[in-house]
Parts: sequence; C-alpha cells; structure tokens
Amino acid sequence: MTSLLNLEHMQQRLIALENEKRVSACMHNYMSLCDDLGPGFELETLMHLFTEDAVWEGKGKRYTKTFGRHVGVNAIEMMFAKYTKEPGHFSLNVHVLGNEVITVDGNEARGSWMLMQPSDFIDGKSQLSCAKITAKFRLSGRFCQICYFKTENKFSRPMSESWDNSAALPVPK
Repeated sequence: MTSLLNLEHMQQRLIALENEKRVSACMHNYMSLCDDLGPGFELETLMHLFTEDAVWEGKGKRYTKTFGRHVGVNAIEMMFAKYTKEPGHFSLNVHVLGNEVITVDGNEARGSWMLMQPSDFIDGKSQLSCAKITAKFRLSGRFCQICYFKTENKFSRPMSESWDNSAALPVPK
C-alpha cells in the first residue's frame, strides 16, 4: 500500500513539474513573439496564447496610462495590432525574463517574472525598461493559456545611443 501511495504522490509531483514547465514555455513564447512585433506580424499565433476572456493590463506610474486595461482576446488583439502597422514601432525589441516563480494548483497556475526590455525605435530613440510581470494561466489537456497578464513598470530610461551598434565585437587577439 505504501509503495502505491508513493507512486501516486510521485505522479502528482511529475504532473505539477510538467505543468510548471508548460507555464514557463507559454510565457517565454509570448515574450519571443513580442520581440518580433512589427509590420506584417500575424497576431493569430500570439492571440492563441490567451483565453477568450483574458485580461491584459499595464500598471504603475507609466504603464497604467500608456497601456491601460484590455478585457477579452479581441480587445487584446486590437491593442497589439497598433504594433503591426507601417512604418513600425521597434527596430530592436528584446524581452529578457528572470526571477521566475511559478505555482500550479490543479488546472490553474500563477507566475511572476522580472523583465528587462532594451528597445530601439524606428524614430531613432532608444530605451531600457524594467517591469514586473504577473500572470495567471489555465491548463487544459496539452494547452496552457494566459487568462490574466499584468505588466507593472519599475523604471524606464531613455538611452543616448542605440542598443544595436554596428561596431565590431571585441575579441582577444
């Protein structure tokens, strides 16, 4: 009986670990797709990461006003659509996640991350932003989808030079 309970416990732990991995992969997929937002970007792939009733919101002294709150996948898609129009917004956009914490409870999960985002813009300006990402997920079958996404600005700083510099990389001789 004890070995049967141990096996059952190990199966539950394995499922929880696999679900944590699915949540992590979902968030990293989201960020990777956001790196590529620009003219001609197909939003369908990005929108598949959200539940129909998802909420996406910006918080903090800059993001509340800049991004606002969007309820439902159609509203979220309309918000992202602005970034897919000509002439574009970013010439370089990199989302770097760290400090990942994920908890799984049955078919639901929560996660938080710190985001560093260096960006160069089409207009020649550059910026470094930092935000705390908090999200909730729904897990069903093989799918993991975002049902709540919050990005809270911690700081933003204009940069005097572009992040992407054409200078040769220094290497030892």
